Amino acid sequence: MPISKILKGGQVPVKIYTDDADPKALAQLANIAQLPFIHSHVAAMPDVHVGIGATVGAVIPTKGAIIPAAVGVDIGCGMVAARLSLKASQLPDHLRPVRTAIEAAVPVGFAMHPEGPGVPNSAIRALAGGLDRIVQRHPAIAKMLKNIDRTWAQQLATLGGGNHFIELCLDENQEVWVMLHSGSRGIGNVIGRYFIELARKDMGKHLANLPDRDLAYLQEGAAHFDDYVEAVQWAQDYAMTNRREMMRRILDALARQLPPFALTKEAINCHHNYVAVERHFGEDLFITRKGAIRAGAGDWGIIPGSMGAKSYIVRGKGEPDSFCSCAHGAGRRMSRTQARKKFGEDDLAAQTAGVECRKDTGVIDEIPGAYKDIDEVMAHQSDLVEVAHTLKQVVCVKG
Repeated sequence: MPISKILKGGQVPVKIYTDDADPKALAQLANIAQLPFIHSHVAAMPDVHVGIGATVGAVIPTKGAIIPAAVGVDIGCGMVAARLSLKASQLPDHLRPVRTAIEAAVPVGFAMHPEGPGVPNSAIRALAGGLDRIVQRHPAIAKMLKNIDRTWAQQLATLGGGNHFIELCLDENQEVWVMLHSGSRGIGNVIGRYFIELARKDMGKHLANLPDRDLAYLQEGAAHFDDYVEAVQWAQDYAMTNRREMMRRILDALARQLPPFALTKEAINCHHNYVAVERHFGEDLFITRKGAIRAGAGDWGIIPGSMGAKSYIVRGKGEPDSFCSCAHGAGRRMSRTQARKKFGEDDLAAQTAGVECRKDTGVIDEIPGAYKDIDEVMAHQSDLVEVAHTLKQVVCVKG
């Protein structure tokens, strides 16, 4: 489906790939479009909804500046998926032991590996030097995360909470996939919060001229710009490593529960909250994707539905007006508070029927009814991606 709506009135237009965008999200997008360093236009993906800092589902091209709150605090949050050489018929009749094994292998929520890092020393060494440089220049970051030297390492290969998950899925050929959603954990959160506040301080009295104080930005050439670029890249690398190492631990756990298997599709590991330098419309730009994935021509991507709904493995079409992007998921239809008020355990059990997962009040806010219909989201982005595989989960582990 082509662009559904174009907002005008800002420094640049906003091109929206859905007719299902709430007024608060449209207002946030209009605010972003007023900034003087936005290049060409802002793009909004089909799962667009109001977010903290900036609109979720927004693709923001900037020239000479970055908005830290648009990247957000779960820097590098994203997905990884891999296909196994197993068929549905080879799975056990009862999947509770499989879920239990995954939960034992990967700490969830606020938990971390208790006895030391849960990853090889090589993974720690690859990240340690970069973090040391960042903290030496910005020692306040170390004070924002309790026991930082231990915590960042022991949170590698852990899931986190909120909408993060691990799933065992079946595709249209009844082949088994493992898929998970996570980001840069506590260390990414403090890096994000630190630089968001630093951007506000650096703007000083000019902050009052912005349509929203969350749109405080760091300008290229200014005191802290290069430090932020280095820190955000480090956090994105951390998130990528976190997902890779979680996948390794999950596959080890599954090897003790399932028949022998190999990987038949190399793992797809992609961010959907991040910033990168890319070339679009003849210019090298900072592309911030807040709740969007890169969908350049031939790029593999993962678009998950809510727990109990379908998910998709896709290939990008490289659509220029989207800045080679697409939706990162279904997108929330209601807030977590609204979901808790509207739904109960019986609703959750009904909406997740056939899925081995938690069905208690602790995950009510992640009920499928709180999200947009993933099939409608996919229908709105047929110009952005082609579907390679359609997945349906049979096991879901929530943070």
